[in-house]
Amino acid sequence: MRPRHVVVGGVSEALAVHLGWSTRVVRLVIIALAVAGGGGVLLYLWLWAFVPLEEQGADAVAPDPSMVDAAAVRRRAPVAALLVAVAAVSAAIAFGSLATAEGTASLALLGVTAAGGLAVAWSLYFDRHDPGRSPRYGTGIRIAAGALLFVAGAVALASRPSAVNAVIGVGLVVLAVAVVVAPRVVTLWTELMRERSARVREEQRAEIAAHLHDSVLQTLALIQNRAGASSEVARIARAQERELRDWLFAADEPVAADLATELRRVAASIELDFAARIDVVSAGVPDGLASAGTASAPLLAAAREAMLNAARHAGGDVSVYIESLPASTDVFVRDRGPGVDLRALPADRLGIRESIVGRMMRAGGTATVRPGAGGVGTEVHLRLEVDRD
Repeated sequence: MRPRHVVVGGVSEALAVHLGWSTRVVRLVIIALAVAGGGGVLLYLWLWAFVPLEEQGADAVAPDPSMVDAAAVRRRAPVAALLVAVAAVSAAIAFGSLATAEGTASLALLGVTAAGGLAVAWSLYFDRHDPGRSPRYGTGIRIAAGALLFVAGAVALASRPSAVNAVIGVGLVVLAVAVVVAPRVVTLWTELMRERSARVREEQRAEIAAHLHDSVLQTLALIQNRAGASSEVARIARAQERELRDWLFAADEPVAADLATELRRVAASIELDFAARIDVVSAGVPDGLASAGTASAPLLAAAREAMLNAARHAGGDVSVYIESLPASTDVFVRDRGPGVDLRALPADRLGIRESIVGRMMRAGGTATVRPGAGGVGTEVHLRLEVDRD
């Protein structure tokens, strides 16, 4: 496996570890093979392409998720700068040979083209994701390479060249223009691929959601209706339905949690412990306390206690209704249990008196406990005014 702190590609170090040789011996063997017919170059490139990288550490962060493997590789050799230097030397040879040896000039111009193009490609692909290379370094490499390519092409065209040098000169000028627009093209292409991947994931997610909604979710809902809200089977089915819906439609939920979202989370946790089904419904614009965070903490705590009492003592179906008004926020918690009489409660039963009524009074609100509609069950009405100051 190739290391992530390398000179160029890490192939020699990986081979040295694998074979038990020294890194210097492996590099000498590759150089010897490269001189003897170019086999070492092909072997190095082949191993570079197919030998995997070491696993990244837990603290490694890729600047671009689409380039995870290239993200954490640090290269000690300034390959792009060396390629620019090679292009500059080739350009000097070409300028000195245009008038005397056109064949040598043609080869030198080809060297400028290859070295300059490789420098830009290296800068855009490898140095762009190298933590040791700054964006300013990459910009400097591309400017230097583009300038060399343009000057070499212009000189080749202006010195009464042969047909071969004319073609090379035009290619150099075109490549220089491409160097200028290459970063923007790479950025647009990366964004396009990212958007395409996101769109494909959303389409697959929508298909899965539609299939599960038509099958699993309807089955879970049917189990709840047939088993009854107070049964263990209905409680398990309700919990599974809620988890599945959260997983399918998590992206559709608001980022900032308001009072309704918090109460739904409370309801989900209570349903796991008690045989009750709690439905939370909100109405009105979430203005004021409904999305005020710490300002609605007493209201949230009192509503949680009311929901917990309803699930513990009444069970079955529990309804929570939130009404958000510009001047106040009201929460109604209704159950269908036997009801409760505050006057008949022992003095040491402080759940409703302190956790609900007392908490709301200390917060400047009100709490009313009364029989439900038709005298069935209990309704807890919590009201908290919005402080406009």
